[in-house]
Amino acid sequence: MTSETLVSTTTKEEISEITKLEPKKNDHVQWAPITGVPLERRLQTLAVATWIAFFFFTIFVFFFLATYKFLWPVMIAYVTFIYFDKAPERGGRPFERCRKWVGWKYFANYFPVKLIKEQDLDANKNYVLGYHPHGIISMGAFANFGTDATGFSSLFPGIKPSLLTLTSNFSIPFYRDYILSLGLAAVSRKSCEHILSSGPGRSIVIVIGGAAESLNARPGTNDLVLRKRLGFIRLAIKQKAELVPVFSFGENDLYDQVDNTKGSKVFYYQKKMQALLGFTMPLFHARGVFNYNVGIIPFRHQIATVVGKPIPVPTLEEGVEPTKEQLLEVQRLYIEELEFIYNKYKDVYAKDRKQELCIAD
Repeated sequence: MTSETLVSTTTKEEISEITKLEPKKNDHVQWAPITGVPLERRLQTLAVATWIAFFFFTIFVFFFLATYKFLWPVMIAYVTFIYFDKAPERGGRPFERCRKWVGWKYFANYFPVKLIKEQDLDANKNYVLGYHPHGIISMGAFANFGTDATGFSSLFPGIKPSLLTLTSNFSIPFYRDYILSLGLAAVSRKSCEHILSSGPGRSIVIVIGGAAESLNARPGTNDLVLRKRLGFIRLAIKQKAELVPVFSFGENDLYDQVDNTKGSKVFYYQKKMQALLGFTMPLFHARGVFNYNVGIIPFRHQIATVVGKPIPVPTLEEGVEPTKEQLLEVQRLYIEELEFIYNKYKDVYAKDRKQELCIAD
């Protein structure tokens, strides 16, 4: 049975009013009105702006504290702790109070974010949830699986998700402790295996397309990088975890991106950066705190995240590697379910799409 939750008091009429309040994009800076904007809406913008700024704030605080010599012993001890800390490889250091903090409700309601389930998940099993599309910053993935703002724990009782992110994020002082407290973990093989083997109900959420897919993120389109991504399928088979496709409508509609068509200089340097650092930086823009069309705060656009039906995987003996035929067969079933949930909901949550779902390399 299909069920869904919208952990927001935002009605369709209110969403329409929000859209009216935000002028259409053009070449001029369009300032937000000083008065006439509901306090609730102001708090939602503040929550998203704070979340974005926190990354930069933690870096600034660390280097600011490092200017005081009397703090050097503490700073050295902390950096040493970071180097030896194994929490990123062991499912993070989650605190339920952090995941259920009231501020995350404002964060989720800014867009707003909606979580829909196609089928219950058995709490006695483990799951690998594949999130699509990546978007620019994967806002929907964070709201749904990095916090409990959209009611994941109520929709899927007994399932404990770990949203996975780049290992390099856990090298950033203070910021790492913040994301660890939300249960985020490193997207490494060792981390995945540890989480999936730590008991029933333990599940991981992987944003499959990664950096390559972020370069395709544009409003009205959904170009997925998936067909050559077999590693997460191999992991699921070896760990006896069922695969669950997850699709977020609206994820690609949160930012505009500078033209970076293949063959352009922008695309060339972005791919070079990805090859050198393991990630790349889309040249994106959206709105600001006090205006509607200049800045890095995402546009207000509903994100509807659909959790599909689990895909069973073949059972192998311990130590046996899955064959390529097995990997491709599971991938075929996975893509079929992904396309099914897209086609089921596209006329509801992607009415303004410019093209249909495209699954590339």
